[in-house]
Amino acid sequence: MDVDKIVNLLNQFKSGEADLPETLSTLKQLPFEDMGFAKVDHHRALRTGYPEVVFCQGKTHEQVEKIFQALEKHNDNILMTRAEPELFQRLEKIDERLIYNELGRTITLETSDREKTGNVLVISAGTADIPVAEEAAVTASIAGAKVERLYDCGVAGIHRLLAQNEKIQQARCIIAVAGMEGALPSVVGGLAACPVIAVPTSVGYGSHMNGLAPLFTMLNSCAPNITVVNIDNGFGAGFSAAMINATK
Repeated sequence: MDVDKIVNLLNQFKSGEADLPETLSTLKQLPFEDMGFAKVDHHRALRTGYPEVVFCQGKTHEQVEKIFQALEKHNDNILMTRAEPELFQRLEKIDERLIYNELGRTITLETSDREKTGNVLVISAGTADIPVAEEAAVTASIAGAKVERLYDCGVAGIHRLLAQNEKIQQARCIIAVAGMEGALPSVVGGLAACPVIAVPTSVGYGSHMNGLAPLFTMLNSCAPNITVVNIDNGFGAGFSAAMINATK
């Protein structure tokens, strides 16, 4: 629940549209709602400006459904990550407004009519890195950022990246997603005049070690404007990028 919803609730009580028991019931759920298997944080949007995000992996479909229904009562925008198609099919039956991003494995509900602002640029090294890049792009977008995507621009064909230098220069924050050796963020960092969030992916062969090789490359980058998130953590990159993008 955000500030606007609380103000609206109090105005409804003041005008008599909502009675005291109804108002108190809503306010009691502000800190969190204890569902036994989950404690849904309804207060997070008020504290941070962004509602709680649901990480679906490891949860049953029934658990995710109940968490979604609890969040939907208090939030205009909801993001669920690591969601499989079967879960979306179940949730879509109870809310047709939901949108599924098959590549990024995200489910979103976005009902607030707000303009996307700023400029977050999401770049993937290869086509195989797009699922992580999409998770990042969807996350940044639902958090209010205007997002542009540049895919398959890795260093093996660096002319593809250099051809996009104007867009790189115009970005307020860049997310660079790469597997294999993970060189892309360093090159982008050397071209960009903004923060670059590096995302290593688990795409690669043998000594790539499921993402450790690009992770170490990114952590040891000599480009000073790079920060690194965990392997395959498109959500973390997108969230941080949106916060940087929103900074005046």
